[in-house]
Amino acid sequence: MDKRIYRVVTQGVDGNILTEDFDSIEDVKRRYRQKGTDDCTMIKHLKKLPVFEGLIGPLPEGPFIRYESKAVFELLTPKWHTVIPVKRKRKSS
Repeated sequence: MDKRIYRVVTQGVDGNILTEDFDSIEDVKRRYRQKGTDDCTMIKHLKKLPVFEGLIGPLPEGPFIRYESKAVFELLTPKWHTVIPVKRKRKSS
């Protein structure tokens, strides 16, 4: 089994992105409060991993398993929900 690295990405009070890497999920649990386990994902290696209060994740990121704060998630996630679809005119026969 490959060694997993757990990455937690948050935003500092100055607005800078802060990244912390942990060698084990136990190290993450010492820093953040677990509120459950991920049982909704379809990604096999993420299933049953902890879900932490104040963090979004687990998310796949190459060799890392990533957790991020809501502020970072909103900053880095494209605004797909604000895209207005182009209306197409129907051809008349």
